[in-house]
Amino acid sequence: MMIDKEMNMTTFDFGYGPVPAHQHSNGGGWVAATAKVADTAYVGPDAQVYGNAQVYDDARVFDDARVYGDAQVYDNARVFCDALVYDNARVYDNALVFDDACVFDDAQVFYNAKVFDNANKDFDTEDMFIEMNSKRYKLVEVE
Repeated sequence: MMIDKEMNMTTFDFGYGPVPAHQHSNGGGWVAATAKVADTAYVGPDAQVYGNAQVYDDARVFDDARVYGDAQVYDNARVFCDALVYDNARVYDNALVFDDACVFDDAQVFYNAKVFDNANKDFDTEDMFIEMNSKRYKLVEVE
């Protein structure tokens, strides 16, 4: 393990081999040197932020959640449980992404929306739900 004393940097394997990383000061989760996480954001001890991902404002990533690629989580958004947010996805406002949900590509989850259960995990439309304004919507694939 290599440690950079000035930046408190070491290496961590996010699944693609060790890369320069550090544990975030607010929560202790792992953040790759290429990712950006604001001091005001929270990254829980088992959460990971890597690639060129950004987490800022009062956003929280915790449990075993992962944010990576060019994804952004900000405002008061929450990503938790085993949720994944990646590619160019955006999660913001007061949105929640949790359970085994995946938000990816150019998807945007915002306002008070909730993406949960197994939404998008295996591309199975039977398990895809979004909750918004206290109403639960089942997503249906249209050809």
